[in-house]
Amino acid sequence: MANIKSAKKRISVINHKTLVNRRIKNALKAVLKAYEKALAAGDFATAKEKLALAEKKLMKAGAKGLIHKNTASRKVSRLTKAYNKAVAASKAQ
Repeated sequence: MANIKSAKKRISVINHKTLVNRRIKNALKAVLKAYEKALAAGDFATAKEKLALAEKKLMKAGAKGLIHKNTASRKVSRLTKAYNKAVAASKAQ
């Protein structure tokens, strides 16, 4: 255990940042799950809303350094591609 005051403070700051990051990541996972659920159900209006929200949260997480920027962009690209493919498939039928 730390004895120095500055080391104790760093431990406290790290614990706080860990909690914040965990909360943001859990919210991001929840949005992605809601998007996948709406897309699987064929509810394209809800899926489009969830896609916009997911894109916003992913890009913000990338900008803050919570996830890598390229990872965020790749995930947005794949989500958009899946949405467009599902919409095209429903129109073809």
